[in-house]
Amino acid sequence: MDIANKIRLKNVEVTSDFWKRYRELVVKEVLPYQWKVMNDEADISISEDPQNNGRDQNSHAVANLKIAAGKMSGHHYGFPFQDTDVYKWLEAAAYSFGYHPNADLQKITNSLIDLIAEAQDDDGYLSTYFQIDAPERKFKRLQQSHELYTMGHYIEAGVAYYQATGNQKALDIATRMADCIDDHFGLEEGKIPGYDGHPEIELALSRLYEETGKQKYIDLAHYFLKQRGQDPDFFDKQNRADGWDNDILEGMRNLPKSYYQAAEPIIDQQTADGHAVRVVYLCTGMAYVARFTGDKDLLAACHRFWKDIVRRRMYITGNIGSTTIGEAFTYDYDLPNDTMYGETCASVGMSFFARQMLNIEAKGEYADILEKELFNGALSGMALDGKHFFYVNPLEADPAASKGNPGKSHVLTHRADWFGCACCPANLARLITSVDQYLYTVNGDTILSHQFISNKAEFDDHVEVVQTNHFPWSGDIHYEVRNPEQHAFKLGIRIPSWSAKTEIAINGAIQSLPVKDGFIYLNVTEKSLVIDLKLDMSVKIMQASTRVESDFGKVAVQRGPVIYATEETDNQAPLWLYKVSPEAKTTYHYDKTLLNGVGVVQIAGTRTSLAEDGVPLYTPATKRVQDPITMQLIPYYAWANRSDGQMRVWLNS
Repeated sequence: MDIANKIRLKNVEVTSDFWKRYRELVVKEVLPYQWKVMNDEADISISEDPQNNGRDQNSHAVANLKIAAGKMSGHHYGFPFQDTDVYKWLEAAAYSFGYHPNADLQKITNSLIDLIAEAQDDDGYLSTYFQIDAPERKFKRLQQSHELYTMGHYIEAGVAYYQATGNQKALDIATRMADCIDDHFGLEEGKIPGYDGHPEIELALSRLYEETGKQKYIDLAHYFLKQRGQDPDFFDKQNRADGWDNDILEGMRNLPKSYYQAAEPIIDQQTADGHAVRVVYLCTGMAYVARFTGDKDLLAACHRFWKDIVRRRMYITGNIGSTTIGEAFTYDYDLPNDTMYGETCASVGMSFFARQMLNIEAKGEYADILEKELFNGALSGMALDGKHFFYVNPLEADPAASKGNPGKSHVLTHRADWFGCACCPANLARLITSVDQYLYTVNGDTILSHQFISNKAEFDDHVEVVQTNHFPWSGDIHYEVRNPEQHAFKLGIRIPSWSAKTEIAINGAIQSLPVKDGFIYLNVTEKSLVIDLKLDMSVKIMQASTRVESDFGKVAVQRGPVIYATEETDNQAPLWLYKVSPEAKTTYHYDKTLLNGVGVVQIAGTRTSLAEDGVPLYTPATKRVQDPITMQLIPYYAWANRSDGQMRVWLNS
């Protein structure tokens, strides 16, 4: 192999204290806890979960597979996509074996693979709701059925498990599923000219193609993307044939076609509309297929959707989805903080999208957003104990409002044990256990290092890149490049958009290097190279575009990639009485004893006194007395890990 023409990444070991803690937490707490929940063995309550839709404390996800396999009797319980909780958990476990081999866990996962194989129909079909309770309705109501979505999540898990363990059965289940889908879908006579209401199969088939090299899988993924929206009435036609009122999921029949990204062909869609998770899963699939097929129309759609989301529809934390109605996008610049949705799965999906766009083109913007999700929007979804979770991630919360206002009841101010719709916990777990796969992008002879997560990376022919730092609390980033055989390659390092001043030293000498699309590039030919970055980690007081009504007259606090929040735990409630100036003085310190070690920001401001209860509700306006105070802020991802109380990201100015 000529490394000058192509270089391959072999292994990445995450050495970051910050991420090692989370990755070990998943192994020691999250995976065992979630396995107990899915086997109905955990003492949990989801009574406060606004998403439970009548589901009780049981998951029944493993039991559904046992019933489908003939090992138990009974009916299906849960959502039609309940199987996916198991599959995402399996995928997370597979990734964990790469850094924490666990023979006991692998016995469980090998047995789970055997169970899934027994549950799978002879023709490759596997969706337990339809196998157990509605076999006559297979593929008959794709708007709501989540069949391809469900099988897509297994295909992803099966590929990951095969790669981690070499278990051929895991991959065979995935290929049989894909073959079954290929047999049923397409424009040929006798096939279904449709697609699933929830995108996922497109990215799953792309991963299967990447592993197996079988052209029919990427062709099938391409078909699903090109066919979506070609017949806007496809779902309605199926629903009528299946019985108009015979819904699988109540209420979904009346949602607009744009909710499913089915109102028009993708290449004609101009904005990111509908259910936020569906959108970013669709975009991830589009980016995959565009990369493998060279489809320029799909790539153009990726660019349109990316720009609309990032520039008009994304919260400062990276969260997306402005409304609880449909867990969806609304319209440009509509970003309410106290009624927002910001589903954890959507931030995880946005990470997928960003990673795939980096695989297509070296632009720092994609890595900036990936970093924003990793340290803010996605990470907020799990408590520091690994056993409590957020489905919804607000930027402003008040326990009294969540309890007393039905329009805010979806906003929890403490993380829940579990959810009736439990898509988020295992989704976040699989992102954390696979974070080593998000640090580098390799294209030809170029290695892009775009995340500042300490690691040791091994490439072909003994090339190593070792990064050490105390990020995100310190901006001193140290690289050692080892190239004993003196191969020639390029190393690109991201200069994040939040770092206004970045100092670069090569072998101890300060250098001035041009920044191209957010990266500096070095031509590496020597045996060893030392690179040091000093990133600008000053505290920044941020403001939103004046097009964002909800944030007008407000500011937020950011340091490095981390967005900060103020909590009632540290600041006397109510938090709406505080004001800070865009020029306010700030201080920063790292507190190793707080919240498993966090950087703390203090900011000077003022506080207006709270009116006495019972005085006139409205009075002539006068200048209110404002007392000087100092507010304390903690990283947004770490809020709601202490006492239950108010929280705000955007502060009055």
